[in-house]
Amino acid sequence: MKPPYTISTDILRLTASISEKIGIAQTLHLNRPSPQLRRQNKIKTIQASLAIEGNSLSTEQITAMIDNKSVIGPAKDILEVSNAIKVYEELHKLNPYEISSFLHAHKLLMEGLIERPGKFRTGAVGIFKDTQIAHLAPPAERLPFLMKQLFAYLKEDDDPMLIKSCVIHYEIEFIHPFIDGNGRMGRLWQTLALMQEYPIFEYLPFETIIKEQQQTYYRVLGICDKQGQSTLFIEFMLSAIDEALSKIIQTPVKKLTADERMRYFLSTTEDDFFTRKDYLKMFKDISTATASRDLRRAVKQGLIVREGDKRTSRYKKN
Repeated sequence: MKPPYTISTDILRLTASISEKIGIAQTLHLNRPSPQLRRQNKIKTIQASLAIEGNSLSTEQITAMIDNKSVIGPAKDILEVSNAIKVYEELHKLNPYEISSFLHAHKLLMEGLIERPGKFRTGAVGIFKDTQIAHLAPPAERLPFLMKQLFAYLKEDDDPMLIKSCVIHYEIEFIHPFIDGNGRMGRLWQTLALMQEYPIFEYLPFETIIKEQQQTYYRVLGICDKQGQSTLFIEFMLSAIDEALSKIIQTPVKKLTADERMRYFLSTTEDDFFTRKDYLKMFKDISTATASRDLRRAVKQGLIVREGDKRTSRYKKN
């Protein structure tokens, strides 16, 4: 069954606005990949998503942890960040359409924080507001069926991924498949789903917008629970994505040096061998002559090894 929601005029307007901005953002940032922007996004995303759940660490402290430096703070908060860093390092290995990937990500995210990380809950769970139950999640015995149904929707439904990613975010919050970590998993899975279709979302920390509007975020979730559909939540999330895209479009693009291009390429490619053509696919705004110079320089520096000659040339990491 398809999760209940209505495609409103606001949803149509926002998806059109987002689609236009995605094109601009991808031209600006994917044709000139910025390792610095990618790193900044990871830091902002981790800080914002965990801050929504009460984590106290700052972006400076998270930056230090990514750089393998010691930080002082609550042990639980430090472990939460350490786990989140592990998840984001494996982001490209996760499959948004597989429940096994979903469970693996939760295990990485919640290891040492709860019992049985990476396993669906086995008991009832409710969300309390003051002394009142604000949301009673579906019974534990229905979780395998509900999650299988939700992942089938994400993979097979014909609605745009922009909409489906918002729906799966909401439904993970609603179904509450784990004892804890459902909010951060919902936000993570929306990012992962969007990245499959729009690689620019690796550079887009829309969680910072959610953090800035945290009260509205939870209020909208509550309203959707009462209405029995996620339309309002889709509108809220699309608005956050639209705002985050507006910000990234305004971010100045720094031109990379030859060494920066090569370091970025080698850090992202997983193939044993690559060619000049592969290198040009990543850096679409440089000429073949510039690509050749970059490769010769990297060979001279001992970063890569060349095999073959002229048209048969291929390279591998040294």
